[in-house]
Parts: sequence; C-alpha cells; structure tokens
Amino acid sequence: MIMLDNTIVNVALPSIGRGLHVGVSQLEWVVNAYTLAFAVLMLTAGRVADLRGRRLVFTTGLVVFTSASLLCGLASSAGVLIAARTVQGGGAALMMPATLSIISAAFPPEERGTAIGIWAGVSGMALAVGPLVGGLLTEHAGWNWIFFVNVPVGAIGLVAARLLIDETRAEGVREPLDLAGVSTSGVGLFALTYGLIEANRYGWTSPAIVTLFCTATVALGAFVMLEQRRRSPMVDLTFFRNRTFAGANLAALLVSLAMFGIFFFVSIYMQNVLGYTAVRTGSFFLPMTLVVVVSAPLAGKVTDRLGPRWPIAVGMCLLCVALLLFSRLGLHAGFMDLLPGMLIGGLGTGCAMGPMTTAALSTVPVESAGVGAGVVTTSRQVGGALGVALMGAIVAAAETVRQGDPRFPVEFVTGFHHALQAGAAIALLGAILAAFLVRREQAHAVSPAAQLTSTSGPATR
Repeated sequence: MIMLDNTIVNVALPSIGRGLHVGVSQLEWVVNAYTLAFAVLMLTAGRVADLRGRRLVFTTGLVVFTSASLLCGLASSAGVLIAARTVQGGGAALMMPATLSIISAAFPPEERGTAIGIWAGVSGMALAVGPLVGGLLTEHAGWNWIFFVNVPVGAIGLVAARLLIDETRAEGVREPLDLAGVSTSGVGLFALTYGLIEANRYGWTSPAIVTLFCTATVALGAFVMLEQRRRSPMVDLTFFRNRTFAGANLAALLVSLAMFGIFFFVSIYMQNVLGYTAVRTGSFFLPMTLVVVVSAPLAGKVTDRLGPRWPIAVGMCLLCVALLLFSRLGLHAGFMDLLPGMLIGGLGTGCAMGPMTTAALSTVPVESAGVGAGVVTTSRQVGGALGVALMGAIVAAAETVRQGDPRFPVEFVTGFHHALQAGAAIALLGAILAAFLVRREQAHAVSPAAQLTSTSGPATR
C-alpha cells in the first residue's frame, strides 16, 4: 500500500481535477503532500519504533494510513483531500521503517538478504503496477476507489500483524526521544524536499528556493552537530564511518534518482507523445513488474551467499543500460521498442534494491534497525524527489512551446532523451561507487546487551 500510493494517484489526477473542480497547482499537492510527510517523518518513526516497539508503531501507522485513505476517498474538496493525503503520508512514514526493522529482528543474518529481497520485490511490483491499478480503478469505478481499496487491505493487515508479528524493541535503552534531533531533522528534510519539489516551478536560483536550500543546510548541519554531542542520539552518526553503510545509502539515493526516470518520465512519454491511455500505459509496465518480482528474491539469495557488493553494482549497470535504451525511443515507438528497456530495467531494479537495503542494515545493530531502516528509506525518498526535479529541469530546458502545439512532442522527446542519458550516467556512477564502497559485513545478530522482547503472538521463526 505504501509504495502503491506513490504512483497510483498520478494517473487519476485528471479525474480528481474534474471531480473536485480544481486546477493543476492543487492537483500537484495531492501528490506532494504525501511525499513531504513521508520524507520528513521516517527518521523519527524509525527511532520511535526501536524505542517503543516495532509492531506497535507499524500497526499505529497502518491505522493512520487506512483511516486517512477513507477520508481521501470521501473528500469533497481539494483542501480536505490534500490534508488527508498529508496524514496518509505520515502513516506511511510510521510503517515503512518498521517493516524493515521487523524483518531484521525476525530473521537470522544468514537469511536476512533473502527476506529483504522479497520485501524489495513487493516494493518494486507496487511501484510498477500502480499506474495500471490506478487507471483501471479510475476508468471503471471512479477516482475515489484508488483510496477506498486501501481500507479492506488495511483491516486485514491489522489482524495479520496482531496474529503473525511478535513485538520487538531495543531493551536497555531508556533515553527519552531526542526532541532537538526530531526538530532539526524534520525542518531540514522538509525544506530540502519542498525545495526540490518546487524548484522547477519557481526557478533553482529564485529567492524562495535558495532560502529553502539554505534552511535545509543550516537545519541538517545543526542536526549533525547536536547528534554528535548526545549520549543516545536519534541517529548514531558513527554508522556513516562504515563505508558499507555510507555506500549503501548513497547507492539508494542514486538508484531512486535513476529509477524515477523510468517510472515518471517514461509514463509521461507514453501518454503525452505516443497517445496511450492510462490503462494501456500501466499494462506496458507489467513485464518489468514480473521481472522485479522474480529477480529481487533471487538477488537476496545471492546476497546471503556472496554479499551485496556485486548485486548492487550489476543492478545499477543494468539500470544504466535500460535508461540508454529508453533514450533512443522516438515519436512512434511500439510495445516491442519499449520491451527491452522494461525487461532490463526490471532486472536492474530487482538486483539493486534488496541488496542495498541488506547492506545498510547489516552494518547496524539489531537494536537500532528502525533507525537504520529510516536512514536508507529517507535516502531513497530524497533521491526520488531529486530525480524528478533534476530530470524535470532537463526536460523543461529543451521545451520552448506548450503542450498542444504541434512542435511539442519533438521538443519533449529531445528533453526526454537528455534526461534519461543523465539518469544513465548517474546509475553508472552509483555502480562504480557501490563496487568501491560496499563490502560484505558480518551482519549483526541480537546482541546480549540489547535483547529483544517478545510479548505476544506466535513465534515468527
């Protein structure tokens, strides 16, 4: 549900606009409100999960997310919908780090890569299938149902979480929540993400965007200084001294930046240039989805045997190839022209996503798994926002006419090619950095000094 709601809304935006009688600027915030809340709260949510209980935080987030989904579907105005989407993003932020920390606590180190590979396969599948599900629901049931569909799934998830997940937390840690860290990280991540979202609208050198980036720099700098001086920081910055942790997070940022070139701009190209419907566009992503679902668990098994270094590097090289193939598409491409890039892109995504998460979490003690998961998911979210902003700026730089002008498709495709070529270069850089920085670490098991509690439910192993 978390990853699906990153993409399912995009294809429904025109219908939402007609149904609520709102313009483009308000529709953009239907997407951006979710993204902002999601990015800003994940670090805090990861720490709270470690301290208060991972199942508790996960189920709390699930209640918030499901309730907000219901409100989104019932919304009768743009203001109500945007407010509900903000709450929904907050619920997603509570759930996401907890999902990974629950896996880290439930599986021994030698099986963790495979488990996280399955997690990555589900995530990749949701991202790719979102446009298709959104198109089908919008065309045949109405835009409200892209939100209503979360309600029964959320209810089932709550029951399953109670029955199947044991409660775990970091024992022996009685420090209060680091409010200074929460405040500075929240302000910094908000300013950074908001600035990236609005940079192309206002201009990268406009006073508003420069102020936001300066605010982000000051706030995140203050966060680093504060965390270095605390006995029990929200994020232990010594994690970044480990080259594998730092490299995995850098790879997570770069792979999200490159991936959004496929999910975001290829989707726009197929609808605005090739003239495909939302449903047809979504169906064209299905081969990619299937490859991700199959390859991600296999990459996890390889990671358990050989370590995460080469799966990440190979996966990002494959993403580079996929982006280069997409950058050769013209004004009249067909399914067979798109298929090679889809298959190679799916394989690259499946190879890279799980191992980079495994690499980051393998360097973090299990009692800090929530924080580690929060850091790596924040890296991915910021990378996605940066990818849309950067590639959007490249596409816009090639356009001098508006959509509807007969020259628009030619100019868009020119910018589209340049953006994907830049994304390919970024993916190749990520592959090189992963090869140099990521090493096979001795994964942390449960430490004697920080035993995990198990308070209810059947054993997860």
